[in-house]
Amino acid sequence: MKIFLNIVLLALMFGKAYTQVTPDSSRTTRDTIVSAPVDTIPVFSDTTQYNDTSVIKTKAGKDSVVVKKKVHSPRKATIRSLIIPGWGQIYNKKYWKVPIVYGAIGFPAYLFTFNRKWYNKTKYALSIVANNRYTGPAAADSLAKVDPQLKIFVELKEQGSLVNYRNEFRRDMDYAILFTILMWGLNVVDATVDGHLKGFDVGDELSLKVRPTVIPNTMTLGVSLVMSYR
Repeated sequence: MKIFLNIVLLALMFGKAYTQVTPDSSRTTRDTIVSAPVDTIPVFSDTTQYNDTSVIKTKAGKDSVVVKKKVHSPRKATIRSLIIPGWGQIYNKKYWKVPIVYGAIGFPAYLFTFNRKWYNKTKYALSIVANNRYTGPAAADSLAKVDPQLKIFVELKEQGSLVNYRNEFRRDMDYAILFTILMWGLNVVDATVDGHLKGFDVGDELSLKVRPTVIPNTMTLGVSLVMSYR
């Protein structure tokens, strides 16, 4: 009987020791993976090509991801219009402006070619009169090369009139070159401005209204522009 009690007591002691060493299943903790919140930090570039760039990274600073959204570039529109007129307008998707651009540049370019042609004809006719080439054995060949509208001045030896015509055509050539360069520059400016306005966001907060008004001093009707921002 005493041996049986000793065995029972020994078993109880081992059971208590085992419960102290083995962790309780009810107190077991389970590691969970919690996704860290994400911060979005805007990146402002010195160009408008990637002005919507955002850097997305975790709070721990690991596994950062850069997301770049390519947007409209005014610089590209400027360079393209500088190389070929109307190319910047096509890039800006302002297709209706392309005929206007080519009309504005093409007309003074046509005037340049027209005045250059008549400048050369008048210069040749003037050289015949100035060098007395309208008489002699070679006169027939020389007069044949003169434009029919200028032959009357050669036959009458109107050197002064030919000089005036030549100078006028020369002056008109210079004006045509000047206006061609000017129109080309305006084409570049237009493409640049449209390129910048392409990404300009006008929300409902900004509004412009036209209202009739009465001018107090003169009591006359007028029009007022009211700009409001909500």
